[in-house]
Amino acid sequence: MDRVRVTLTGAQETMLATLHGRALDSARPNSVLNDAAAAEAVARLDYDFPGTGMTTTSAVGVAIRAWQLDRWLRQFLAARHGATVVHLACGLDTRAHRLSPGPDVRWVDVDLPDVVAVREKVLPPPGGDYRLVGASATSPELWESIPDDRPTAVVFEGLSMYLSGAEVEGLVRRAVGRFPSGELMFDVYGTIGIRLQKLVPPVRRSGAVLRWGLDDPTGPEAWGLELVESVRSTELPMRDRLPVAGRVQLGIVGAIPRLRDAGRLVRYRFPA
Repeated sequence: MDRVRVTLTGAQETMLATLHGRALDSARPNSVLNDAAAAEAVARLDYDFPGTGMTTTSAVGVAIRAWQLDRWLRQFLAARHGATVVHLACGLDTRAHRLSPGPDVRWVDVDLPDVVAVREKVLPPPGGDYRLVGASATSPELWESIPDDRPTAVVFEGLSMYLSGAEVEGLVRRAVGRFPSGELMFDVYGTIGIRLQKLVPPVRRSGAVLRWGLDDPTGPEAWGLELVESVRSTELPMRDRLPVAGRVQLGIVGAIPRLRDAGRLVRYRFPA
């Protein structure tokens, strides 16, 4: 089997580190995601994955964050049959494969065209009403192309911190203004996390720049949202899956007021 060479840089390259993290987690006896598709994608790519600096602890952390977003999205779909899911900056994430939402769910994966080109080579499309779109998450044309006839969940991971505050607000307002009702679920860095970005190996290696941080999860309510849930990265469930050293590290970070707000996952509903 010919391996697919990857030449992505910047923020787009960081998706390979998270892919590697999910693959490493899948190989553990107590895997969080059991993401076999991620491991298969890694095997098909010609890329220096060890160079990402992904450790067992960081790999399990990646998997736990994905698991939490998966959990929220499952809850949304269970309560709203026939909904739409818009997965922004999908990269090489296998969320649609993991959730297997069924034929009544319209699923739209979105990423930039060069990322989509790689995805199409290494990940088979899931079944059901599925569409893969090559576009920017901040493009007005993207939002106009998505039908507005159903409740819609917009989920994104590893995107908000690479945007400006104005871009994040614009994205949120387009979603709120486009769909009749729905939810937004995503991860954010706090401003302290933005300041410490060079300590994150995938960010440092790729040359990416983190821009937007959120300290108060109620802030986006000014954009037409209502906060449903906010979970600090240090307080996510399934922490017992981390190696002992990782649990100790998480406990130390969680005990320091400024550091414990370095990252979180947030879930909002609209209309507010």
